[in-house]
Amino acid sequence: MKKIELLSPAKNLEVGIAAINHGADAVYIGGPSFGAREKVGNSIEDIEALCRHAALFDAKVYVTMNTLLFDNELEDARKLAYDCWNAGVDALIVQDMALLNMDMPPIALHASTQCHNIEAEKVKFLEDVGFSQVVLARELSIEQIKDIRSKTTVPLEYFIHGALCVSYSGQCYLSHVIGGRSANRGACAQPCRLAWNLENKEGKRLISNRHLLSLRDLNNSKNIEELIDAGITSFKIEGRLKDIDYVKNVTAYYRKKIDEIIERRDDICRSSRGESNPTFYPAPEKSFSRGFTDYFIHGRQKYIDAPYSPKSMGEYLGTIEKVKNKSITIKTGKELHNGDGLCFLDRENNLLGFNVNAVSRDASMSPAIKHIDTSKNRQIQRQTITSNTDISMATRFKIEGSKIFRNSDLVWQKEVEKSNGNRKQKISLRFTDTEDGFALSAKLYNEECEYVTTNISIEKEVAINTEKALDNIKSKLSQWGDTEFAVEEIDVDFKDNKTTRLQDYKSEPMANSQQPIAYFIRASVLGEMKKDLVEKLKSYLIEKHRNERDTFVRPETNAIFPKDNLSYLGNVINKKSKEFYEMHGVEIIEDGLEKLRSDEELVVMTTKHCVRYANNICCKEIGKPAESLYLFNEKGRFRLDFDCRNCCMKVIKEK
Repeated sequence: MKKIELLSPAKNLEVGIAAINHGADAVYIGGPSFGAREKVGNSIEDIEALCRHAALFDAKVYVTMNTLLFDNELEDARKLAYDCWNAGVDALIVQDMALLNMDMPPIALHASTQCHNIEAEKVKFLEDVGFSQVVLARELSIEQIKDIRSKTTVPLEYFIHGALCVSYSGQCYLSHVIGGRSANRGACAQPCRLAWNLENKEGKRLISNRHLLSLRDLNNSKNIEELIDAGITSFKIEGRLKDIDYVKNVTAYYRKKIDEIIERRDDICRSSRGESNPTFYPAPEKSFSRGFTDYFIHGRQKYIDAPYSPKSMGEYLGTIEKVKNKSITIKTGKELHNGDGLCFLDRENNLLGFNVNAVSRDASMSPAIKHIDTSKNRQIQRQTITSNTDISMATRFKIEGSKIFRNSDLVWQKEVEKSNGNRKQKISLRFTDTEDGFALSAKLYNEECEYVTTNISIEKEVAINTEKALDNIKSKLSQWGDTEFAVEEIDVDFKDNKTTRLQDYKSEPMANSQQPIAYFIRASVLGEMKKDLVEKLKSYLIEKHRNERDTFVRPETNAIFPKDNLSYLGNVINKKSKEFYEMHGVEIIEDGLEKLRSDEELVVMTTKHCVRYANNICCKEIGKPAESLYLFNEKGRFRLDFDCRNCCMKVIKEK
C-alpha cells in the first residue's frame, strides 16, 4: 500500500511540535547552519527533542542542508550530518552533490528542489546515485509529473501550498548580483517582491511601479488526488519562515483534505500514526497569503501573479457599498469582530488597510456566518464598520464596489493560538496480576508490535464486589489525560479467572461458583503504573522508529549525468562536487556564480512566469517574435528575453 506523507515546515522546535500535533507526517527544519534560510537555525539539542516527539507517532524529521558549500565548509557540513544522524534525524534535504562524495553517516538523502528537478532523466540520475526522495520543481504540470513517475521509482515530493519563488529554484541569482546575497547560500533578499518598472528597447515606459515578479501563493488543495494518481507521495507545505499559527492552520487543513481521500481508497494510507483534533476550523485563506494559484499544474493560466502588493490580502469578504468618513458598509457572509484587520485595493490598485473598532449589522438581512461557508448560496449581511482611520480621506478615488478582504481575524486567531492539536494514537491495554503484585502492559492498537510492561509489587486485596472492582479498574485505566495516547481496549486478566475480559464477563455472567475474582486497587496505584508505562512506551516507540529509519548506502553505479557540460548554472563551487560530476561523465564544469564573480552577461533568473503574458502583451498569441523588454528600479536594470517556444522568460544582467 502506498504511504502518503504530509510534510510541514518548522521554523523552530515549538513550531515543529505544533506541526506534528496538528497532523504532519513529517517536518523539515533548519539545523545550526547550511540551510536555505540562513536566519532560521536550530541547535542539535532542539532538533533531537523534535525527533523524539515526532517518533512517538512514527513521524519523520528532515533537516535542510540545501545550500551550496565552499571547500572550507565541507568538513563542518560532514560533522553536522553525523550530529543529525545521532540526534535521530530521518533524512537530510541537500543541494550540493559534494555530500555524496564524502565520508557520511548512513542518513537518507533527499534531493532539494534547489537541484532543479524538472526532467525524468535528471530525477532518474538522482535515484541511481542513491537519493531516497526527490523534491520536484513547483513549475511542473500533472503530465510532466506522470512522465517522471513512469521512468523512475524514487519517492516524489511536491509543494502544495505556500509562497512561490518566481524563478526555478536553484536557478535564481538576482539577489546575488544585486547585493551579494545568494539564494543558493540561504541569503536571498527577495528582490522579486519589490516594485519594478517595465519599458521596451526604445525606452518607452510600459508599466510603472508594479511588483512584476511577485507571485501569488500556491494552493493545490483541489489537486491532491490528481497528484497522488500522478505519482506524488510527499506533499510539502512551504514556510520555514512562517509563524506557528500559520503552520497549525495550513497543516490541519491539508491533513483533513488528505484524510478524506485516504478514507475512501484502499490503495493508500498515512505514513504516520495518530489522529489530531484541532480546536479551530482550518482555513488557509485566514493565514498569510497574497491570493492563491495552483500555478502550472494544468498548464499556463492568467492571474498567477500579485502585482499590486507583496503583502497578505487574506480572505475575501465581499464588496464595499458605502464609505463615509470613518465608517464603511459592506455586504458579506462572514462575521466581523472588533480588532479585525481589513484591506482593499483602490482604483489605482494601491493596497489600503485599517482595523475595525466597532461593527453594526443590518437586522433586516440574514445573520452573518460565523465560520467558513463552503456552500454556493451564502447568507449575506450588510455590516457597517467604524475605524480610527478616515477611510474617505485615505484614497482620492471612489471605492464603492471594490472588493474587501480580511487579513486578520482576531477571534479565529485566538482559537488557533489555544489549539494544541491534541494528537492521540490508540493503544491496547492489558492488566494482569503477578506473583507479588500487578503488571500493566500496552501496545499500539491493531498493529503488530510488542507489549511494553510496567510492574508494581504490592499486597493484593480481593474485592468484595467483583463487577464494581473491575469497572473501577477499567475506568481508571481509560483516563490518559494530556498524553499522546488514547485507550481503545482494555483486557483484565487475573490468573485465577477462567474469563479474562471484562466485556466477556458482562455479556455472559457465570454461575456464582464460577464468577471471577477481582482485586481492590487504589487509584493512586493505577496512576503510578500509568505514569511509568507512558515513559516506557515513549522510549520504546522512539527506539523503534530510530531503528527502522531509512539508510543511505552509496550505490556502485555507472550512472551518467544527463549533460556532459555544466555552466555556472550547475552550481558547482567546491572540489568534491566537481569530482562527483566528473565521476558521472561531465567533461566541462564551470565554477558556480558564487565563486565565479563574473562581469559577463549572465542569466540571473529563469522563470515560467511571463511578464508579457501576465500583462496582455504576449507575442506568441499574435504570432510575432517577442522583442526584449527591460525591468528596472533603484536596484538595477535587467533585460527580459522571451523563449516563446518553451514559454519561458529569462532575466539577464547585461555586461
